[in-house]
Amino acid sequence: MDSVLLHGEAEGYIQSLEKMSLRDIGSPRWFRQHEYIEKLNMQAILNASANQEEFIKDLFVSLGKIPTLVHAMILTEVWKHKVFPIFCKLKDFNPNSTFLLYMVIHHEATIINLLETIMYHKESSEAAGDSVLDLVDYCHRKLTLLAGRSVSGEIPTGERITHTQLSDTASVQDLQRQSDMLEFEISIKALSVLCYITDHIESLNLSVLSRMLCTHNMPCVLVQLVEHCPWKRGALEKYTEGKWRTVLPEDQLKLSKHDGQLWMALLNLLLKPDCQRKYDFNSFNKTQLLKLRGFLTEVVIDQLPNLLDLKHFLSQLAVTDPAAPKKDLILEQVPEIWNSIVTENSNKWKAIAKYQVTNVFNPSESELREQACRLAQTYNLDVMENLIPDEPKCGACGRTGAKRCSRCQGEWYCNRECQVKHWPKHKSACKLMAEAIQKLQEEPKISS
Repeated sequence: MDSVLLHGEAEGYIQSLEKMSLRDIGSPRWFRQHEYIEKLNMQAILNASANQEEFIKDLFVSLGKIPTLVHAMILTEVWKHKVFPIFCKLKDFNPNSTFLLYMVIHHEATIINLLETIMYHKESSEAAGDSVLDLVDYCHRKLTLLAGRSVSGEIPTGERITHTQLSDTASVQDLQRQSDMLEFEISIKALSVLCYITDHIESLNLSVLSRMLCTHNMPCVLVQLVEHCPWKRGALEKYTEGKWRTVLPEDQLKLSKHDGQLWMALLNLLLKPDCQRKYDFNSFNKTQLLKLRGFLTEVVIDQLPNLLDLKHFLSQLAVTDPAAPKKDLILEQVPEIWNSIVTENSNKWKAIAKYQVTNVFNPSESELREQACRLAQTYNLDVMENLIPDEPKCGACGRTGAKRCSRCQGEWYCNRECQVKHWPKHKSACKLMAEAIQKLQEEPKISS
């Protein structure tokens, strides 16, 4: 299958996106919007692999829906910080399925992945309008967390669950651990988005530049990431394409995509004329930036020749004291999304959690079957296989899968023994998915 969505379908999905309240998260209306965003994300990934990502980008730009996307992402972030921890403390909350909770936790990752694709283009940054400020703040929160965890050695080492492994998640507490692993992946995506924003900094509001350089001191945050390299584990493993992978000896010095984006963001923030005029090269900042000289080796510069300019700049910075930036009296915009969500729901977190426990996250058997049916429709197996670069893995032992479960078509096994061993865990999910697929075959059109 070459396409997930037709142009008209994608336009309809994007046009229907709307801003929701914290209380709406997990509702049927929210779940329908989640489906749309998932399908748009898959379309963007599929098009990007064929160098046709402008299809989705152009629609988001023309319809003015990038701010809505940013709002949905930050709304989910607030929910995960303020409401989800309350769920995890409830000893008597044992839902029939954690499927919907997983969808909410995964929602933020879906949106940041979609933004990573469309924000590559200058037009997207401009169309985001004032929400770029909120996006800069979002990236700063994620990268500060990533740097802090890297310094303390708290980078997750496991693999997060997928949509076909939901039956393995026995409790809300297990989902909390999966959320922590997903947070690492989200932070990596935030680095990509920040890099693209710095690429187009000249065409954005001056408040965006001030926010990155003065308010958040983003260059020093990025220096921390260069020092501790959170996507590298020892000399033998790197985090690439969503997984920890063993690095061949001949590739150990090769820069990863994340390394390249990190260096390019630094290059933009330190060498672009507007940035140099705005940034304060005081003694602390200067000391931090000069640490980069130890990482600008010949091997690194050979892979990113533009870094030679950065090396020369740092050599000059070491022997000079740049003048402090002029403090002009200007009116600056401030980000609003996070603050407005928190202010609107202040002192309501427990009430929201109680409402959602009762009315949203403990679905009946029929509701669960309907959700599974929609899941089977959204995550079309043929399309998903085209997006996965690796060979399928055995659900029991992790080796290369040779045969798929004939009933649900959603899990792979290397042999019959592994399938039998994994059946107690896979049974409930297999039943739901098989019934959903059967229903889809009987009713191709499911009303939304």
